[in-house]
Amino acid sequence: DWNITILTPVAMASLGHVYAWSGRIGDGVSWLQQALTAYESAAIAYFHSLSVVQLGEAHLLADHVEDARACADRAVMLARQRGEGGYEAWALRLLGEIASHHDRPDVATAEAHYGAAMALASKLGMRPLVAHCHLGLGKLCRCTSKPEQAHEHLTTAATMYREMDMRFWLEQAEAELRALG
Repeated sequence: DWNITILTPVAMASLGHVYAWSGRIGDGVSWLQQALTAYESAAIAYFHSLSVVQLGEAHLLADHVEDARACADRAVMLARQRGEGGYEAWALRLLGEIASHHDRPDVATAEAHYGAAMALASKLGMRPLVAHCHLGLGKLCRCTSKPEQAHEHLTTAATMYREMDMRFWLEQAEAELRALG
């Protein structure tokens, strides 16, 4: 009845993000693209750069690496222009995920992006994001035959997830530790 359209893009992006992570990737991408169109047509800035990150994550889940990279680069640019350090940190982590994604990951680039994301997230007190960066680094080190470093990052991620009661992510970190042996 109130027709508060200013919140519509936020709701659409949230729905798209949930769809993508729950396996409905096509629906997620569609909702996120609609949300970004709504943000831009209404000239809404808040949450915009985060929604661009979420679209990049959905593209990466769909194995559309170049689309994911374009979103991550755009999100970094938007977040820096707007002084949104937290969203910049999420976008940097996404760049780390992208660099880690291939059969032959770009280790130096991935480590640099994860490190930058982790430093910014630590400064801002974003513990879940710090844990995600440790998980990403642990997975990268496991795949690049650095078992000691992998164990350290994965153990740190698992500990942080346990402390924050983030069960889904704790299961991911523990599965990576088991795969490490």
